[in-house]
Amino acid sequence: MSDPDDISNLQHVDMSVRELLTEMKDTSEVIVDLAYASLMYNSDNMAQKVRDLEDDMDDLKFAIRYKALLSSRTKEDARQLSGLLEVASAADRISNAASDIVSLLRFPPEKRPLITDILLESDERIRMIRIKPESTMVGNTIERLAIEANTGCKIIAIKNRHGWTYDPEYDMKIRANDDIVVRGTDDGADLLTQYAAGRKEWVFEETPTEEQAEQEAEENEREEEQLSEELRGDDEE
Repeated sequence: MSDPDDISNLQHVDMSVRELLTEMKDTSEVIVDLAYASLMYNSDNMAQKVRDLEDDMDDLKFAIRYKALLSSRTKEDARQLSGLLEVASAADRISNAASDIVSLLRFPPEKRPLITDILLESDERIRMIRIKPESTMVGNTIERLAIEANTGCKIIAIKNRHGWTYDPEYDMKIRANDDIVVRGTDDGADLLTQYAAGRKEWVFEETPTEEQAEQEAEENEREEEQLSEELRGDDEE
């Protein structure tokens, strides 16, 4: 856990409160997934990332409190900011719980069978899937593939020859022999496994041309104008 008196905690104070809360929300989501994944795959590497993210969360919480103290001038300010601080504290509690989860790694797998059983029986499970060289996913970005939209599986982490990437950005490319850790339903994970193994060809949505995009924008504008006219007519009646 980071030292609240450490000057490095000031690194986030230039962010807006909205940016800080968004960062805390995103971190609280990925940290829980990584904590469960570390138990599923007995990964000290993932567990360490969870601890690092917990430190990041402490810094973010410090930054929000810092900005709240600077911004509060009236009782109304204090009332509004107290709600934001409560949201930040809730996200921080989630990160602390994730850290508690990975502490179970100090016990051998056979000493924690109940945890594994619970994870296996949940509606959304965590799996590691290998991307085969013949997969049509290879060479495409996460955004281009729209993996979560098409399979319902969210990528938590990617392991390649360079090491681990946690909560990867949408512009990251999928490479042959990548191991991707995902959270999703059994059906979604099975579908993604077929794509990853090359048994099923990925169907890409056709990217509209510039002319098509302009035509669609004009059509949407006409529909909005027509709707506005209809609403004005209803008001006059």
